[in-house]
This record gives sequence, C-alpha cells and structure tokens, in this order.
Amino acid sequence: MADVFPKILATSRIPVSPWLEVIARDVQFRGGSSAETYYAIAQPDYAVALAIAPDSRMLLVRQYRPAIERFSLELPSGMLDPNEDPHTAAARELLEETGYPTEAIELIGKGATCSSRISNTTHSFFIRTGERLSNFIEEPGVSVSLVPPRELGALMLSGAFAEQGHLGAVALAVARGLIEL
Repeated sequence: MADVFPKILATSRIPVSPWLEVIARDVQFRGGSSAETYYAIAQPDYAVALAIAPDSRMLLVRQYRPAIERFSLELPSGMLDPNEDPHTAAARELLEETGYPTEAIELIGKGATCSSRISNTTHSFFIRTGERLSNFIEEPGVSVSLVPPRELGALMLSGAFAEQGHLGAVALAVARGLIEL
C-alpha cells in the first residue's frame, strides 16, 4: 500500500499555561521531500452564546482584551472547562458574564476556530434566556448591553462588533432563520 501524504512525522508540545500550549508538527508533503515544521496553538474548545433576552434584544459583552490591546464588543463566550459539555459551558459563560440564565439552548454550529493556527473547535449556540438575576453584579471591567437585532447589524457593519468567531455565530443564526438583522 502506498504512503498517504501529507504525513505527520513528529509532534511536540510545549505547555505555556493551563489554557495554552504550542504544538510543533513536522509534516512531509510527498515522498522523498524534507519535512516542514508547522506551529499551532492548542487551547480548550470554545463556546459562543448568541443569547436573546425575554424582551427580544441580544446580549453583548464589552471587555478589555490584552491580546488585541483594546476593548472588544462580543457575544458571551469562553473556553470549556476540562470534561465540560459545550452546552453546559455556553450556559455557564452566559450566566457568569451577564447574569442571564438559560431557558432554551440550541447548537447552531461547530467548526475550527482558526484552521491555520489554533487546534480547537468553536461551538456556537442560540440561547433564549430568562430574566436577569436580581443580585447579579457585573465583573470589574466587563459591561453588558442589550441591543435589538437591527442595531447589532449596524455594529457589525461599523466594525464595532468585529470578533470573527462571533460574527460567524450571528451568520449561523441568520442562516438558520433564528434572527433577522
């Protein structure tokens, strides 16, 4: 049987933190060729929640992101804890970040976060929430806002809401007929 290419010849992992490691993979693309080393970031899977409050507005979170050195306007989201189900993670992140409990949750898509550099999966959910918990206190540096769908569309077009993975969750919800912008 002939060799199948590309072929991974070696893999090494360099832990950086509990949430990140660098992976080096030596890949041979055809017989007789030299291996090339490709680097990727390994992180836990990620859950994104496109959440609709009882008044039909969508929940957004504004927080500072050191990786991009600025504030970002995003959907509630975060990494899965070890052995955590993606549905559970989405509902947990929504409650932790916004104070809104999940009433109904639906997986609307999952896929590679960034197929060229990050080796994890993003799970996108459509969530209908209950009323906000009366005793909820926002985390320092994090602010929650509610916007009607048309306003979210305007934020997307202006670049104020620009996290590509979160734009993907919105696109999935639109494609499935769950929201209109």
